[in-house]
Parts: sequence; C-alpha cells; structure tokens
Amino acid sequence: MKQLVVLVAEDDTYTRKGLCEVLQNEGFQAIGAADGMQAIDLYQRLAPDFVCLDVMMPGHSGFDVCGKIRALNPQVPIIFITAKGEEIDKLVGLELGADDYIVKPFGVREVVARIRAVARRCLSSGSHVEQNIFTPQSFQMADLVVFPAQLRARRGEQTIDLSFREVRILLELFRRSGSVVDRQTLMHVGWGQEYLTSSRTLDQHISQLRKRIELDPKHPQIIQTVHGAGYRYEHERE
Repeated sequence: MKQLVVLVAEDDTYTRKGLCEVLQNEGFQAIGAADGMQAIDLYQRLAPDFVCLDVMMPGHSGFDVCGKIRALNPQVPIIFITAKGEEIDKLVGLELGADDYIVKPFGVREVVARIRAVARRCLSSGSHVEQNIFTPQSFQMADLVVFPAQLRARRGEQTIDLSFREVRILLELFRRSGSVVDRQTLMHVGWGQEYLTSSRTLDQHISQLRKRIELDPKHPQIIQTVHGAGYRYEHERE
C-alpha cells in the first residue's frame, strides 16, 4: 500500500507546519510550499496524490494554483484552506472543483476527519488501482475486518476509523501472519524511510491502536508483542 503524498501550499509558516504535522501523524508524506509559484513547481515535479491550498497567497492565489493543477490533472483531490467567513471564496472554490474546505482557525480533529474523507476518495479512485493492485479490498484479523481504501475497520456493527499509518501497519502484520515483524520494518512501513523515529514512538503508537481495535488491550489477540523482537499477528487455524 503505497504511501500517499500530500502537497500543502500555505504562506503562513505556523499553519503550514501544523498541517504538515497532522498529515505526517496520519501516515502521509507531507510536502510544504510557501507560495503559489512553489506549489505549482512542486506539483509538476512530484505529482502528489492530493493537495491542500491556501486561498490567499502572494503571487498566485489558491484559485490560480487550483486552475493550473486541474489543467494538469482534473481528478486530483484538492482541499482549500480558507479564513472563517469567506463565503464568496467558498463559492468560487466550489466552481473550480474543490473537494472540501479547511477553515482557519481549525481544530486537529476536524482536519483529520476532512483529510481522511478525501484520502478515502483518493484510495478508492481508478487512478490508484495500479499502486494498490496488491492491497486487498478487505482482510480479517481475528474478529476485526479491515477495509484499507475506507481507512476503517469493522467488528460486527461497530465501525472504527483508522489512520493511513494504522492501516499500513495492520496490513503488514496480516501479510506476514504467524511471523515476527521487527520494529525497524514496522517503522519503515508506518513512517517511511525519510522520517527518523524511535522504537518507543512505535510502541506508544501500537499501544494506542490496541485500545481501539482489541477487545482486551491488556491481552491483545491482533497485535501481539514478541519481546526483544517486534510484533506478530497469529492467525487462528481451525
């Protein structure tokens, strides 16, 4: 399951870094652009999977950048970043084909929800069939069924939202069912080669994930710890 790349074009350094951090915490590769010109250049060179565009930027506005990106790829999802109350800007953005809006000042939960919604459309679109050809539509771990393209898991009637990183980690454990997956491999799968993280970060992330997907997090059946080695999912054989 290929890591998705997101371009964040925002001239305010604090907002840009904040959005990039949220995206990276979700498991995406985030690339920042400080203005419209840089955003166009990065899009042409890197072809990211979706784009977050500030409406008001020096040089080229978000609307200008959106038009140029749409000319290159009419299907790429675009989220506009707009100041509170800019209703006219929203209407113009919708006419240009914006997929969603993030309104400043924004909360992390709202941003995560909107980004996951766009990522689901991105993962389910025909343009990502090739990169996801070896990713199953669903897979089962104990009594939990995971749907990668939906960034969700289900247990009976219960639906559990997952981050892109969490899906990648679960998929790796499922693919190597019965085998120990070492920490270095899971860090590479979840965070990518370009990010430096520690085993402690991974362990904390696994601990939080267990609280949401395990029936009994203190006695996990899906993500089992193999002390001194890593983690394992042991498929129950009848």
